[in-house]
Amino acid sequence: MDSSRPFFRSSSDRMIAGVMGGIARRFGWSSTLLRVIFVIVSIASAAFPGILVYLLLWLLMPSED
Repeated sequence: MDSSRPFFRSSSDRMIAGVMGGIARRFGWSSTLLRVIFVIVSIASAAFPGILVYLLLWLLMPSED
């Protein structure tokens, strides 16, 4: 993990907005695994908090472009 790399929304590894792809790239994780975990946690918490967190990250994380 390179702590000097900033968070960016991925422009190449995206399904909706590139949030999970950007986080996965930042930490060197699998984006597919991160997406699956995020969906499971969101469903387990009645989906609303997960959707809210995703929308906030979408707004706050700059695009890679």
